Amino acid sequence: MRSRTAKFAASLFVLLGFISPVVVSGLVDFSPGLIESVGKRFGVEGPRRLAQMQVAINKIKAAAGKDFARNVARSSDGQYEMAVLRQVNDFYNRVPYLTDQEHWGVNDYWATPVEMIASWGADCEDYAVAKYMTLKDLGIPAERLRITYVRATRIGETHMVLAYYPSPAAEPWIMDNLEDDIQPASARTDLVPVYSFNDDDLWLASGNTRKGGASTVRLWKDLIEKIAKEKRM
Repeated sequence: MRSRTAKFAASLFVLLGFISPVVVSGLVDFSPGLIESVGKRFGVEGPRRLAQMQVAINKIKAAAGKDFARNVARSSDGQYEMAVLRQVNDFYNRVPYLTDQEHWGVNDYWATPVEMIASWGADCEDYAVAKYMTLKDLGIPAERLRITYVRATRIGETHMVLAYYPSPAAEPWIMDNLEDDIQPASARTDLVPVYSFNDDDLWLASGNTRKGGASTVRLWKDLIEKIAKEKRM
């Protein structure tokens, strides 16, 4: 199996191209065709898990209320939306960790949230992507979210987390599958940022920003195409 360092280097190489906008709506509005496809691919447990996902995310959305997105826009310290961040973080962190080689039989695979839940396994990229997509679907602006590659010194591996910025200059809160608690970045001294990205931009650890689309990024492009295909089923 390729080491996480090699896998990370390959991902960094492709991501230094461009980042493409992603629009995802109705994340848990699963069509009958998608449910049928999931059942064929992952067995009877796949659709059952998607039903649980649908109930969980819709409960979070209902509890947040119809004015959630508007109120988030007025919040600048993260406290108003923290309950939603915690619920989303806790939901996905229940999924067992598996390496891509163990789970998919390949060195590097970015699963959609549907694939993650239906197959009931994920690695660090999958957790970060699922949380990112879900929070966007709930009304969190993409500019507050950054999928972030780090060096995790505690485990001696490269790693991916989701960083939440309550305001552009604010210290981010870290959503991580290694820690269930959402902590400010200053408390996560075990994580050394390398680069981060969202729909619109890519940031290097130096602070330099690269704007553009991820249509040339293979793993990101493949992920978005898979999500679009799921929506068409």
